[in-house]
This record gives sequence, structure tokens and C-alpha cells, in this order.
Amino acid sequence: MIKAGIVGGAGYTAGELLRILLNHQYVELSFVYSTSNAGNLLSDVHQDLLGSTHLRFSGTIDFDVDVVFLCLGHGNSKAFLEENQFTESTIIIDLSNDFRLKLDAEFQGREFVYGLTELNRDAIKQAGSIANPGCFATAIQLALLPLADAKKIKSDVHINAVTGATGAGTSLSATTHYTWRDNNFSYYKPFTHQHMGEINQTVKQLQGAFDNEIFFLPNRGNFSRGIFATAYTPFEGDLAEAKKIYEDFYADAPFTFVSDSEVHMKQVVNTNKCLIHLHKHGNQLLITSCIDNLLKGASGQAVENMNLIFGLPQTEGLNLKGSYF
Repeated sequence: MIKAGIVGGAGYTAGELLRILLNHQYVELSFVYSTSNAGNLLSDVHQDLLGSTHLRFSGTIDFDVDVVFLCLGHGNSKAFLEENQFTESTIIIDLSNDFRLKLDAEFQGREFVYGLTELNRDAIKQAGSIANPGCFATAIQLALLPLADAKKIKSDVHINAVTGATGAGTSLSATTHYTWRDNNFSYYKPFTHQHMGEINQTVKQLQGAFDNEIFFLPNRGNFSRGIFATAYTPFEGDLAEAKKIYEDFYADAPFTFVSDSEVHMKQVVNTNKCLIHLHKHGNQLLITSCIDNLLKGASGQAVENMNLIFGLPQTEGLNLKGSYF
């Protein structure tokens, strides 16, 4: 059994991680650390776990676990690790943005591998520390990386993507209250979203000569979870050539699928899938990508990384059916 711990156990990503790990046949949860909930039942906070577990939040940490998931706010993982030292043999999987960029990847003698399994599967298998990708970044990179790998991005890329309210976390703000979000739609952080760094980094990892712009407009949707992203850029070939590029790139990816039909979010919510659809209009290739932001965009992908590191099937514990109806 893999002995696992979670730090920052009260948020949405931790809740989904708990749902997966409690049903993972090779994992035993050692602790779920939360300073604000120590002593409370997990199901007091994550009410969907009522009847599934009698575990309680812990105010202490087991530093000898096999793997620890850091579900802390952005900028807090470094501070936490500076004050709390795990053994060298403990795998650290960080779900924040603290270690995703190459400039930040080395920390306290550890080197954090960027945990996009479709890109870095072999490196992940040998990793001792993982920087889990961002949710928007996951959807957008899976839309663009096959083109980058084929050295086919020769112009600017324009992206429009919408995310559900869970993407903003559990803390309330003016734009997460029901009365504001319901029957509403808005954009935020136009062209400056924090995930742009990792998106540009991975595109250039595959297409080193890429020197164009990626323009990203993120939107807030009036639904709870999911990301629906559309990207378009000039493409010289026909649709059949583009489809072959994508199908070849994802031939060994167990969760990313190229669909002949148009895709929508109900196909992916509550699953660890990414669905891709291609459409050609004139010289423009339109790529649609949709994921569940809390699973493929966060906790599910974190478990993918854990499975690869411990030599398990990548799909272990992640064969989840979407809530289609």
C-alpha cells in the first residue's frame, strides 16, 4: 500500500483528491492536515464523503509518508516546505503554481518535474517531486502541444476559455457569490493569466523556434465545474493531416481523446478525460478542448502522476464516468 498524506485538506481540489484516494485500491490515507479543521470529520467539510469514511482532519503531519499532496494556495507551498521537512524518500506532488516554471523547479535539493503526463511521462516516472499543471494550462496545452510537436504553429494563437466557479476556490469574493455568478458571464485577467508562463514554456519545449504570441482570454461561467477552451491559428494542411497529428501524439495517452464530433462539457465533468475536436475554416484550424477543472485539471492529474511514479497503471482509480444526465 502507498501511504499518502494531504496538506491543505479543506478545499475543492483536496475534496476531489480524497474522493479518488479513498477508493484507490493501492492507497492508504495516513493524514489529512488542516489547521482550521483539526479534529473534525472529513465529511463535516466534504459532505459528499458522508458514509464513505470516518477519518478526521489532523493537526499533525506524518513526515514519513510515501507521497504527500500539497493542496495549498498559490505561493504557500514554498513557505510550508521551508517550515516542514519531509524525508528524501517522500514523493511531493504540489498542486499550486509554486514550482511549475523551470526557474522555480529546484527547491531544497529537489527538482520538481512538470506533471503533464501527455508531455513528460518518462520524466515523471523517475521523479521525486511533481509540479502539477494548472487547470486552464492543462486544457490549453493539450489543445496546442500536438501542433507544437509537429512544428506547425507558425503564427499567433488566439484562445478563449471559460471555467466554472470552483476554479476560484472555496473563499468567497464579489465574483463567486451565487447572486453575481448566476445568469452571468464575464472575462478576467485578459492576456495576463498566471497560467500563461507554463503554457509558453511547454510550447517552446516542443517547438523551440516558436516566437509568436499566444493570446488568452479567460472567462467566468455560471456553472460549477468544467473548462471549455477554443483555440485557433493558421494551419497550412487540411483537416485530415491535422487529425493525424493529434491522433498520433495522443496514441498512448489513456485520458486524452480526439473526437470526430463536436464536444461539450457534460462529456468530461466528473471524469479525468480531455476531449479534443478539430475544425478547419479557410486557413484557420480551430481546436476545442474540454476538461473537468478539478479532475484532469487538478486532482485527477495528480493521481495520474502518483500512479506513474509508483509503477501502477496510469488509469488506476481514475476510471470515472461523467454525469451526463
